[in-house]
Amino acid sequence: MKRTGIVNLPLHGGKAPRWLFDRMVKLAGGITEILIYEYGQEEFLRRVSEPYWFQAFSCVLGFDWHSSGTTTTVCGALKVAIDPEEYGLKVAGGKGRTSRRTLAEIEETADLFALSTSEIEKLKYSSKMSAKVDNNCVQDGYQLYHHCFIFTERGKWVVIQQGMNEQYARRYHWLSDSVESFVEEPHVGICSDRREESVLDLTSRDSKNTRDVSLDLIRDGPENLMKYLRPAKQKQLKEFAELSMPAHHPILAMDLSKREREVLKKAYEIQPDNYEELVYLKGMGPKKIRALALISDIIYGTNPSWKDPVKYSFAHGGKDGFPYPVNREVYDTSIKTLEDAIEGAKLDDKDRYHAIKRLRDFCLV
Repeated sequence: MKRTGIVNLPLHGGKAPRWLFDRMVKLAGGITEILIYEYGQEEFLRRVSEPYWFQAFSCVLGFDWHSSGTTTTVCGALKVAIDPEEYGLKVAGGKGRTSRRTLAEIEETADLFALSTSEIEKLKYSSKMSAKVDNNCVQDGYQLYHHCFIFTERGKWVVIQQGMNEQYARRYHWLSDSVESFVEEPHVGICSDRREESVLDLTSRDSKNTRDVSLDLIRDGPENLMKYLRPAKQKQLKEFAELSMPAHHPILAMDLSKREREVLKKAYEIQPDNYEELVYLKGMGPKKIRALALISDIIYGTNPSWKDPVKYSFAHGGKDGFPYPVNREVYDTSIKTLEDAIEGAKLDDKDRYHAIKRLRDFCLV
């Protein structure tokens, strides 16, 4: 089974020191080159989309197994290490403001990868839609702040993005080959060490009726929809919602402003063909998505899923000194072994190349 999905991590402060990050870049680049040489670009995407492998990869690079910084720093190291012209792979996006440049970075790579306009638009759509779904359709209380979009010259892609609440970070993994629908079970498999008590998961197959009715409510017209949002009904719906939503997840679903109601009106005018188109519409955020879901439930008994869709290695030590400090000499030996193996592969020296498979012998402390 492909274990693509979600992983939870406790929040850790601080950052990787420069001496360690520089080594991470070299080691990440070496491992990436070996993977692409041995298995190809698509296998590299499959590996990083798998939470178990990504977590082990981060530990090989020098992170504690449960550190929230694994996501941002490892993706940052990959972005520096991977030359699109050399590998046919582009790492776009990142943390905070950098994530907002994802679409521009996709466009900037169009000429280099000789991608058509339609292929570029598909990549941009995939980037935007994956973020919308994890922020709006999986309402688990984690606000996205990191979005990394990796794609190949053939238009295949993977998303590694992370959200945060008061105590934990949650990482979401997507793989293009595994996404049959953006709004139904897009995370093929899920792993985590923390499960929230109550999460509105509109991507669950159990939420299909809710998605269908939400779409019908929009198509039916704003006047019919607004009657369900009047104060009398609003109070009942709030009380209903509070039976399900935990304290950390404020009930704002029915508190729609005039501006937000205008968004619903525009959605009606557009008449989206399916739920995915509805979610993609500009301005269709979590409050409006939740309002439609709760109205669908209380009136038509569609009963959306309230189950959290979530499920969970050391080589060089951890940046925080746990279980032991990073051993620089051992780390440098690993990098040198990779460099020798890569150079040997280029010279068709298979004995030197297969030295990579004996890396564990150099990683004992």
